[in-house]
Amino acid sequence: MKSKRDLQFDAIVIGGGIAGLQSALDLGDQGYKVAVVDKDATIGGKMIRLSKVFPTLDCASCITTPKMSSAAHHENITLFTYCTLNALDRQTPEKVVAQLTQEARYVDPEKCIGCRKCEYGCPVYVEDDEQGGFNMRKAIYIPFSNAIPQLPLLDIENCSLCGKCAKVCPTDAIRYDMEAEDFTITAKTAVLATGFELSPMEQKPQYGLDRLQNVVSSMQMERLLAPHGPYNRVLRPSDGKEPDSIAYVQCAGSRDESLGIPYCSRVCCMYAIKQAMLLSGALPLADITIYYMDIRAFGKGYEQFYQNAKAMGIEFVKAKVAQITQGDNQTAKLRYEDQEGSGGVMEREHDLVILSLGIVPQWNPEGICSVSCGQDGFIKSIMPKIAPTVTNIEGVYTAGVAAGPKDIVDTITEAGAAAMEASNYMKNLV
Repeated sequence: MKSKRDLQFDAIVIGGGIAGLQSALDLGDQGYKVAVVDKDATIGGKMIRLSKVFPTLDCASCITTPKMSSAAHHENITLFTYCTLNALDRQTPEKVVAQLTQEARYVDPEKCIGCRKCEYGCPVYVEDDEQGGFNMRKAIYIPFSNAIPQLPLLDIENCSLCGKCAKVCPTDAIRYDMEAEDFTITAKTAVLATGFELSPMEQKPQYGLDRLQNVVSSMQMERLLAPHGPYNRVLRPSDGKEPDSIAYVQCAGSRDESLGIPYCSRVCCMYAIKQAMLLSGALPLADITIYYMDIRAFGKGYEQFYQNAKAMGIEFVKAKVAQITQGDNQTAKLRYEDQEGSGGVMEREHDLVILSLGIVPQWNPEGICSVSCGQDGFIKSIMPKIAPTVTNIEGVYTAGVAAGPKDIVDTITEAGAAAMEASNYMKNLV
């Protein structure tokens, strides 16, 4: 493993999602030199993978891509993608040090021109996680069309080492011998915007352990609804049929002590309603049902969004789904207790079922950073009422879902607050 020189910046932002990008842009616009570090091969985080956002139904890509581009072309911002954070320590009031590893892409970023000829020439097909696993990608690939940077990534575990990508590359950028490189970034302040993951589909045995046909996650449905999704329309994964009956199971990964996730993930009700409205437009003859414990429409315009969904004919059933089993003709059979209608235990079959999974922390700082976390695993704010971005480490701040579940509006607002806290901290050092 090779070693790189130490790099000096004013601020380091850990995470290149919408929160990290907003913090970086706010700091960069003030003249500070900012390093943005992301473990993914592209910046953009979860938001760039969404179809639309609630409650306006604006295109998620149309909001996120300009921020990605602004960060990539900003004179004060440097992007470090496909990196692993090994340690983050506050050594003095003027110095926070991040020890990082640049993982090997097996493509020389100095030579690559992003022509994608290597991808087109590769004969190996692999399941594409970026499209929910519904279609295939090549063993060497750019994650998606508007990824930044436009650098391919060689999936060495699935590569057949046939050499075709190297043969077709016009700039000789393919490097099968590339190794990971360690390097250090020294800065004055840091913003932790590490984002979230959805709770695993297989964690709840009653819901089929991710083995049932036509039971998908909410993020997979985002890809089915996206205009550049795997099928270019909504189809049932098992047989390509347009579903006539669609169900959402709320709190499938939240508010459940048995899963160790007792908290509400805040956005699940609204993203289910958003997807249901989009499905109603894409499949106007389909019956859409949302099984919910409570509808938590807390934000500006959210209650009206909920009422609009009901007016569109989307059915809301107050119930807790106890079990999902395989039905006839590749359907999914839901067993639930009806809490508002006739009562009692009922069963219904649907062509397609979406689990509204909960939000869990993407990053565990244990052994890497001494920042404190709450019982839920999210980064803990020591002044949640007056300064929610302040952590227990001097000059280290947090933003977005790294500090707890929240929607996009609150995430962007908090990212701006973290940037201002970081800016004030650096000004006070002078």
